[in-house]
Amino acid sequence: MANLINLENVSKTFGLKTLLDSVSIGVQTGDRIGVVGLNGGGKTTLLEILAGIEPPDSGRVSHTGDLRMAVVTQRANLTDTDTVADVVLRPLGLDTYEWASQARVREVLGGLGIVDLGLDTPVGQLSGGERRRTNLAAAMVRDLDLLILDEPTNHLDIEGVQWLAAHLVARRCALVVVTHDRWFLDTVATRTWEVHDGTVDAYEGGYNDWTFARAERARQADAIEQRRQNLARKELAWLRRGAPARTSKPRYRIEAAEALISNVPAPRDTVELMAFSRKRQGRVVIELEDATITTPDGRELVRDLTWRLNPGERIGLVGVNGSGKTTLLRTIAGEHELAGGRRIEGKTVRLGWLRQELDDLDPNQRLLDAVEDVASYVQMGKRELSASQLAERLGFSAKRQRTPVGDLSGGERRRLQLTRVLMAEPNVLLLDEPTNDLDIDTLQELESLLDGWPGTLVVISHDRYLIERVCDSTWALFGDGELTNLPGGIEEYLERRARTAEGTTGVLDLGSANELGESAPGGGTSDGGERRLSAAEEQRLTKEMRSVERKMGKLQSRQASLAAEMAQAAEQLDQSKLVELDARRVELEAETDALESQWMGLAEALEG
Repeated sequence: MANLINLENVSKTFGLKTLLDSVSIGVQTGDRIGVVGLNGGGKTTLLEILAGIEPPDSGRVSHTGDLRMAVVTQRANLTDTDTVADVVLRPLGLDTYEWASQARVREVLGGLGIVDLGLDTPVGQLSGGERRRTNLAAAMVRDLDLLILDEPTNHLDIEGVQWLAAHLVARRCALVVVTHDRWFLDTVATRTWEVHDGTVDAYEGGYNDWTFARAERARQADAIEQRRQNLARKELAWLRRGAPARTSKPRYRIEAAEALISNVPAPRDTVELMAFSRKRQGRVVIELEDATITTPDGRELVRDLTWRLNPGERIGLVGVNGSGKTTLLRTIAGEHELAGGRRIEGKTVRLGWLRQELDDLDPNQRLLDAVEDVASYVQMGKRELSASQLAERLGFSAKRQRTPVGDLSGGERRRLQLTRVLMAEPNVLLLDEPTNDLDIDTLQELESLLDGWPGTLVVISHDRYLIERVCDSTWALFGDGELTNLPGGIEEYLERRARTAEGTTGVLDLGSANELGESAPGGGTSDGGERRLSAAEEQRLTKEMRSVERKMGKLQSRQASLAAEMAQAAEQLDQSKLVELDARRVELEAETDALESQWMGLAEALEG
């Protein structure tokens, strides 16, 4: 593997805040790196320094001389008079009529929906999301060594995110991507960088592995009760219990994860919350009877729909961009009139609605005052939180709460909007793309708050982790005039969309993308199709894996004994003994890494 870009002792400061402090890190060929961290923590700055857009204050940035690199940031700097074809095809020397003959170009334009925009459409007529997709397509049609992306899943629906993940895994170029989409991170990334407090911590694997590492670090640092409350451990508990593991890993690591979460309670007590919801809401929440709903442009969305939202029900609403999800949500809220039928609302309903549009607030008002204008205290399940406490849980430090609203970033205004909605103590909560502009830590806090929130919940989101995590049922709009319940959740939605797509252009192979979502990053079939193992081969590989697992178990016991010896030597201030034991520790870790690599190779061979 060759180095593509290296950062050596790089530092970068904006104002009084140090974003990067003597960071040394590099990107190699074949790396697929996911970058995570709090909003404002330095993720985008790190990307811009890697790409050469932003110079460091100190340190050195070096890259190979013939590096072919493309960068897609959140700034879509396009000329309004250029057409989509000018942006995407002209750099390749292709005319509009030639793109279909190029396999990669054809796949990218189809996967990102660029053809639907119209190649002759001027950029100035595109929405913000369409401009972002055009920028992304212009980078992805090129033959590259390194692709650097900042929040590429924004403005993509679930299928678009699925396609993008499949495409990036299939490509051979290196990747550095900032993303808050946890499914996307876990599917694409083979390494994770966490940017925090001026440093960059590197982890092997995607979101699942990063969550495990953070939880283990918290376990070692905190007391037992503090560990119980740790959000990383709570998320890990859900990952292990509620969803299939998305990365292959040795059994000894799975057992370690199970031990770590053995005394963590389930994310929420559904029966208790449902009972509490009925007390607060009564039997009738919101009902649609024989409803016909049309979109603002007159298109029929659903007809003869009878749908009753029950107390405590948690619903995820999915569909492609433009399928009418927001219109349906507006209908539930009573803002969009029915074309036929009737809407019934319970007398005790208190509606909370997180819209995609930001609230129009006084820019000179302090953040905390904007929250306290709604309420000073809120009851979240069995706990009462002050406005300041809720704001802090959603990422606003005590110091930041004194900031004028006009000085907040877009992501911070989104969090403020969410805080105000929750402070109103609604018993029916409508969330329209709540993950936009929220970092992973804030998402975990939001999910933890919703775990104890007793009310009816309807969520529109392309973040499949959020849907699977907080919702108990999934409904979809397929454009057939009906609202369809999906007992199989997101997987069933993607399978049905894939079957629908089979009879169309064939550009978007969602079936293979869905298969990718259940496999480890880098998985997939060869060009010749899937090769089936014989019974003898499968038995041999399984036997070898069990042998490797036994060896790793013995090494784990030796490492535990060694750790106890090192602790004793440290108490006795025996420096020479510590040096000797540390050398043994390094040897054991090297043996463990070798065995783990061997196990992973056997697992991949067994999976075919």
